[in-house]
Amino acid sequence: MNVANLLRRFRCRLEMRLIATASLVGILLYLPPSALAKQPTVVDVPNGPAFVKLPGRKEVNARSGQDLFNNTVLRTSKPGRMQIKLSTGRQFRMGGNALLQLKNSTVKLQRGALIGWIQPGLKNRQPFTIQTRLATASIQGTTVFIELDDDKLKVFSWEGEVNVATTSGESYTLQSGEQLLVELNQPTITWSSPVKIKEAEASRRLTKSRLINGFATPMDTLQDIERELGVKALDRS
Repeated sequence: MNVANLLRRFRCRLEMRLIATASLVGILLYLPPSALAKQPTVVDVPNGPAFVKLPGRKEVNARSGQDLFNNTVLRTSKPGRMQIKLSTGRQFRMGGNALLQLKNSTVKLQRGALIGWIQPGLKNRQPFTIQTRLATASIQGTTVFIELDDDKLKVFSWEGEVNVATTSGESYTLQSGEQLLVELNQPTITWSSPVKIKEAEASRRLTKSRLINGFATPMDTLQDIERELGVKALDRS
């Protein structure tokens, strides 16, 4: 084979590669932002048992750095707890006998305790929504605690505004330090207005909470919580 033929073959291959590269760039440019978003990720697992069940897969032990997907089911058993970062940048920690499912940018909590927050200064203003069978809580730059078991549903604003919409049609707005508590062991579920907890109780919760203390890094909103409620946490790592 002479030199001219070799050059022609080399040029042909080069052109094909350039066309393929240009096509790929064009596809990426026209993809919606959601298609290019990062996957949800397990950030930290301070204690087990903690489990991950990806769609169509068997349940496995949760581990830091593990990628998650839409419809993933997460579960912890006492004293298990873990921290998750969603593709939107919102984060939450779950613990105790908790069970939930990731549904796009919504967390569907079936049972257990969860604390969720939005990093201060995050440009994406999409609300962080946590859904239960009784009510849905939404935040846009605050920190919320939710606990659901057989006896009660508790929604607590650690700092900022939390909007709660019940499945029976009621709507409530919680401010820093306010709590919405519903007893489920009654013949009829009755909703009542949020109540501000006392400073001593807020301090006790902040220092005792296993979802605030004992993780590899403090929550992004911890300083905001301390400033809003005038109390200090143990976790200063």
